[in-house]
Amino acid sequence: MVKSRVYYKSQEFHGLPKLSDFKVVEQEVDEELQDDEIMTEAVVISVDPFIRAYNVPVADPIIGFQTAKVLKSKCKKYPVGSLVLQTGGWQTVRKSKGDTIWYKVDELLSDKVPLTATVGALGMPGLTAYIGFLKICKPKPGDTVMINGCGGAVGNIVGQIAKIKGCKVVGCCGSDKKVEFAKSIGFDAVFNYKTAKSWKDEIAKIAPDGIDCFFDNVGGQLSSDILGAMKMYGRIAACGSISTYNDTEVSKASVVQYNVVFKQLTMQGFIVTQFKDDFPAALKDLGQWIQEGKLKIQETVTEGFENIPQAFIGMLTGKNIGKAVVKL
Repeated sequence: MVKSRVYYKSQEFHGLPKLSDFKVVEQEVDEELQDDEIMTEAVVISVDPFIRAYNVPVADPIIGFQTAKVLKSKCKKYPVGSLVLQTGGWQTVRKSKGDTIWYKVDELLSDKVPLTATVGALGMPGLTAYIGFLKICKPKPGDTVMINGCGGAVGNIVGQIAKIKGCKVVGCCGSDKKVEFAKSIGFDAVFNYKTAKSWKDEIAKIAPDGIDCFFDNVGGQLSSDILGAMKMYGRIAACGSISTYNDTEVSKASVVQYNVVFKQLTMQGFIVTQFKDDFPAALKDLGQWIQEGKLKIQETVTEGFENIPQAFIGMLTGKNIGKAVVKL
């Protein structure tokens, strides 16, 4: 038997998670493998907003992405020593038939691509940015693109892709440091939504002619105000609603149907796994842009398995710039 450390909730979250809401359970993993099974050990753990949104029961391990090394294998596709991106949750060692693996990441690594980027720019966040923006927003050169949460894991990549595609890129985020970061990677104009006196006024300043494409990571009233500034036939990719994940009461925001109807907007929610067939092409483009210096990787890295909850809470409160990751 091999010992694995696994994170569970010690109690249900109420509002923003606390460190006392988490516990580590030591479990034994049988080393004997059946055909097509593999045993992996995590080397990088990802902390993402969707983990709070899905809010698994106390009895279940906490979900999430990890990059892991294959320790033992009876699966030809994933030989010993391979590095894989998988939905392995917050645990060290696990055994599976490979059904939780997204893809091998060995070939993605280079002097410009650190291992941590396999759960970020070349992992779920990068794919979400690429696919959600290009397939749903369908940008054209010269379009004005608005991204809220633009200093986070997905938002900053959407902004950089929009610049690559010849768009004017504007956004908002929750700190002055994130504003500076967004401008440093090419955003044309950004405001701090936490210090702004009027979101509508700030939106009008950075996009005086209106918005063609809106990539929504935040939800709530801020998103409703942005929808009010859309141009006719604008396109919206609804990716997340992080502003509401910790709410203890039903969130309220202005009605958006008036703008959706009379501006004839197209708004689509999506989960990136519905576009799995597009993953190879997306990874090829993202990797090429990184090598060419057109797409910059930004991460906030925490060290140590014991610090995963702290990194998770920090991400939910906006302490990270770019992707929040934990190295083991």
